[in-house]
Amino acid sequence: MEATVKLFYEDSHMEEFDAAVCACLPYGDKYKVVLDRTAFFPEGGGQYADSGELGGVKVFDVHEKEGVVYHYTDAPLEEGQRVHGRICFEERFEKMQQHTGEHIVSGIVHERFGYNNVGFHLGNTYCTLDFDGPITKEQLKEIELAANGAVFKNLDVETAYPSKEELGKMEYRSKIEIEGQVRIVTVPGYDVCACCAPHVKKTGEIGLIKFVNMINYKGGERITMLCGYRALKDYAEKEENVKKISALLCAKEEETADAVSHLKEESGKLKGRITSLEQKMIRYKAQEIEIGNGVVSVFDSEISGNSPRELMNQVLLRGASVCAVFAGTDEAGYRYVIGSRERDVRPLCRELNASFEGRGGGKPEMVQGSLKGNREEIRKLCSEEKIF
Repeated sequence: MEATVKLFYEDSHMEEFDAAVCACLPYGDKYKVVLDRTAFFPEGGGQYADSGELGGVKVFDVHEKEGVVYHYTDAPLEEGQRVHGRICFEERFEKMQQHTGEHIVSGIVHERFGYNNVGFHLGNTYCTLDFDGPITKEQLKEIELAANGAVFKNLDVETAYPSKEELGKMEYRSKIEIEGQVRIVTVPGYDVCACCAPHVKKTGEIGLIKFVNMINYKGGERITMLCGYRALKDYAEKEENVKKISALLCAKEEETADAVSHLKEESGKLKGRITSLEQKMIRYKAQEIEIGNGVVSVFDSEISGNSPRELMNQVLLRGASVCAVFAGTDEAGYRYVIGSRERDVRPLCRELNASFEGRGGGKPEMVQGSLKGNREEIRKLCSEEKIF
């Protein structure tokens, strides 16, 4: 089968085209369509494939093998017919913004630090770049500023197909060994790289380059980047959140961080106060509980956190042989903690788990877990002496 003419290399902004169907092959319950020419970019170079339609038939994926581009469709097309193709250009343009932005950033990082881009993933909502060396937060700010400088200069993005002799004299970035004709994409003054994907025509089309996250990754740095429309969407979402937070805190938008810090400090003080009051309440509760010879079972729907354990310890201090505290309700279920200074409480734990869909365990002196059941039935089981 003859190689497909790749129109996306002739014009990366081509949205529609006409072509002849060379073949239509079954692919499970779908089809693989081959055209004589196409503007659909197949997956490659870290960039996922275009989508769109051919003759009214949906194209959901595109791949290339040995120069032939295969369009994966949800319905067949007749071999020999002429079809009108339309790519989803909004999606294509957004991908080109990210990809050209990646070239600029990778070129700057390589020039300044000598690091290589060892991983590039362009997803539906994000773009990640992996570099084989560490980058500080301050350095990242400088890289972002320099990258946007390239955008604002509105430079021509150049493509070339140098001969082997010319290629041998060139310095360019490439993550893999490339067989056959090499396509070189150049952003003058910033990057020269071998790349098979379509790019914007001018750097100004990128609009904005924004880094939104960075993590240490395999001894280097993974950067999450948003360009163009994606950066604008991210800004709009964050602006909306800041406005909501500003209104909730009755603070100016530029002062929300200070307001949240103050709120966090107040919250910490209140939590400390609440903890102190809860401990007093637990001691009072423990004093009101009747201590018998068997298992002292306590049910409380209001206590949470470490309070069940604290209550259990207080009851044991008062002389109880075994104390089982159940926090919750019949409807929602119970968290339990059981302790003793005289007996092994694990048998009781096993009986409770088996009888009330429970999960949990622990040491001879204390077990904890959760279960579902009726309060009186749970209390009855705990009172059975045979368990011990």
